[in-house]
Amino acid sequence: MATTADLLIVGGGPAGLATAIEARLAGFRTVLIEQRKPPIDAACGEGLMPVGVEHLRRFGVEIPNRERAVFRGVRYLDGQLSAEARFTRGVGLGIRRSTLHEALCRRAIQLGVELRWGEKVRGLNADGVETDVGLVSARWVVAADGRLSKIREWAGIEGRNPKRRRFGVRRHYATAPWSDFVEVHWSDHVEAYVTPVGPEQVGVAVLSSETPIIFDHLMQRFPLLRTRLAGAPVASRDRGAGPFGQRPAAVTRDNITLVGDASGSLDPITGEGISVAFAQARALIHCLAQEGLEEYAAAHRRIARVPRLLTSLLLVAEHHPWLRRTVIRTLASHPSIFSTLVDLAASGRTAAMIPSVKARRLVRPSRSAP
Repeated sequence: MATTADLLIVGGGPAGLATAIEARLAGFRTVLIEQRKPPIDAACGEGLMPVGVEHLRRFGVEIPNRERAVFRGVRYLDGQLSAEARFTRGVGLGIRRSTLHEALCRRAIQLGVELRWGEKVRGLNADGVETDVGLVSARWVVAADGRLSKIREWAGIEGRNPKRRRFGVRRHYATAPWSDFVEVHWSDHVEAYVTPVGPEQVGVAVLSSETPIIFDHLMQRFPLLRTRLAGAPVASRDRGAGPFGQRPAAVTRDNITLVGDASGSLDPITGEGISVAFAQARALIHCLAQEGLEEYAAAHRRIARVPRLLTSLLLVAEHHPWLRRTVIRTLASHPSIFSTLVDLAASGRTAAMIPSVKARRLVRPSRSAP
């Protein structure tokens, strides 16, 4: 069976579905192929920053109130240290990954995307891709098949793996959220991210470079969080992911292009992965509508610039406990600095940068710090 499309997307996660929705909104004949069948779950922090929420609105994707929770900022905690910042524009949404996937699928179907679930891609072809049910010809092929992308490998644009390998594991608890913030609990070489994902449910994602990554073992580092969750029923099975931080050699080659984790995965430490993928999807379709991929690589770099900078800063702090505690004390004493950082992450802006004088304060001990 042969199929012809303007755009063929390999990978049916949020990045692939967002690209398919953008493509249909722009009028492209679009086919999406995914070996798995929906709803597709994945380990992640499940917090969508305000810019990601705006993308969902633009897509026309609705999430019922009972299947989401609003959060209004970010709080860092390290023992008795605490610092928090509210978003200056908009709110974030905590959404279970399977719920988000179902909503994106519904919208893609409404827009006329041809979704081919349970179909395996066997290799690239000069005209498109070979699958286990036949050839799919397309003008452009989009790899949205994740960190271990086979399309990226077959296209010969594999890059380098991160020097420090970090992994994550996620679990849900049936308990009412105790805060309208995403909480980041820090300990030595490990962080726990708590995200409200519904009126009676929170998600906890633990990230670490230590292996094996066992949820209950790592949670021993967070006595305050363990106390909060004591007695709360577990609402999902543990799900792991990683390693994070791969960087491909390029994001385009000939008529092949990469989006989402296939185009270079971000460490989840800043919680921006899905929002970045949505922005990449929009930039890609804009470039294709202009009859070429020439501008996409530059747009991809712009989109990832601030998230990669913030990720690098936070990973340095994660690796040096004294620096991390100094940073949290400084953020607590100078909320405007924390607000600037959170606003950068939440808004998706790529041009604004932290003034150097403020950045230097992050690593200076503060006399007024608690």
